[in-house]
Amino acid sequence: MSQGPAPSRNPPFTVGLTGGIGSGKSTVARLFETRGAGVIDADQVARQVVAPGTPGLKALVEAFGKCILDPQGRLDRAALRDLVFRNSQARHRLEGILHPMIWEAIDHQKSTTKAPYCLLVVPLLVESGMQHRVDRVLVVDCPEALQRQRAGARDGVSPQQIQAILEAQAPRGQRLEAADDILDNSGPPGELEPRVEALHRRYLEWAATTGDR
Repeated sequence: MSQGPAPSRNPPFTVGLTGGIGSGKSTVARLFETRGAGVIDADQVARQVVAPGTPGLKALVEAFGKCILDPQGRLDRAALRDLVFRNSQARHRLEGILHPMIWEAIDHQKSTTKAPYCLLVVPLLVESGMQHRVDRVLVVDCPEALQRQRAGARDGVSPQQIQAILEAQAPRGQRLEAADDILDNSGPPGELEPRVEALHRRYLEWAATTGDR
């Protein structure tokens, strides 16, 4: 785990926030946002680029057919997920269509932010090999048993579904190896806020001295 800031690639200074299911990414993102960080959620951006009437949805229909639409003409995410999970070529084709659109939208949001730095929430940042698009990789970490417990309580999903999600994500050790900063979220909620505060102050310092800022 490196100690200093990485060179800025695209202003503003950007921290990639990632972590496994149930690790607490959303909670951490909210804590950073209340401190003035510009939070961009890649999952929300992904939904925006395939909203009804968008070029993204049109491209998906052209690639996979109208079977991926619901009766209202919106993307049926479950149908698309079932389609690509059964077929690795279809999954790669999907990624080839969507990823450039998603990153273009993210870069646009970054370019218009007035925040001192951006926190980019990307659950599969390590899995997709996109660490080079951020200045720092921040991993929210907790033991796998706690991940399972939190995910089951929060989402009401079955243990089998949680296992499938865990298998689709990078192993905990791989995420930690890729991290520049690690935020331990294995304790009670009260322990998290001072850790976020310390990182926030560090990121403010680096943002002020890195890149065009």
